[in-house]
Amino acid sequence: MRQLIGAWRLLHTFVHVLHGTWVAWREFGAASEATRCAHIQWWSAKLLRVLGVQLRPMGRFEAGPQLVVANHISWLDIAAIHAVCPQARFVSKSDVKEWPLLGWLIGSAGTLFIERASKRDALRVVHQMAAALQGGDTVAVFPEGTTGTGHALLPFHANLLQAVLPGATPVQPVVLRYAEPGHPVSPAVAFVGDTTLVGSIWSVVCARGMSVEVEVLPRQPSEGLDRRAVSQLVSDQIAAKLVR
Repeated sequence: MRQLIGAWRLLHTFVHVLHGTWVAWREFGAASEATRCAHIQWWSAKLLRVLGVQLRPMGRFEAGPQLVVANHISWLDIAAIHAVCPQARFVSKSDVKEWPLLGWLIGSAGTLFIERASKRDALRVVHQMAAALQGGDTVAVFPEGTTGTGHALLPFHANLLQAVLPGATPVQPVVLRYAEPGHPVSPAVAFVGDTTLVGSIWSVVCARGMSVEVEVLPRQPSEGLDRRAVSQLVSDQIAAKLVR
């Protein structure tokens, strides 16, 4: 039965991705920022529903430019955050661009792509982030640099947090938690080790009763701090919320 449900969800997801691609191609070029955000929020929230994942938002995002910093567990993280903060422009590794359809769709949402192994490219993206923040945008990053299991926080890489310092942009910590019945930390959503994207998607669509909490923590000022101090402050906040 789980495999039948999984196959149905997978088919429905494929149709939803095609629909999102068509909408982005047809409307995003001339659309206002409010219209784009409305489409992004609708598409992301529906993707979670199609996959059988219940969204549980906690707290609210404040208005204005901010750097959203979250723990990283799954390829679903972007959709989970976009469902409650559609204005966020994510920084994502360049490999995502190669994902069929999804890569183009993620890019159309204003994503900034980075070559993780290149220090020069990291500097380029930091400058882009700083310009976006100073222009009033919301930018989102996963400073762990890779996905974890969701049980604990991996060490932060502070280099991308440098982008908040020129304008003393506030930092918005966000905690993501995936759960299933009987599992406070969902094993189905884990995207670690040798798990492939296809294998992870199949695991998610076959799961029952999965939910994702998106908890918005108190926003933190960055004025007067260096990037390592900002990193420590925010990582301590997020790590404390993952321990239950």
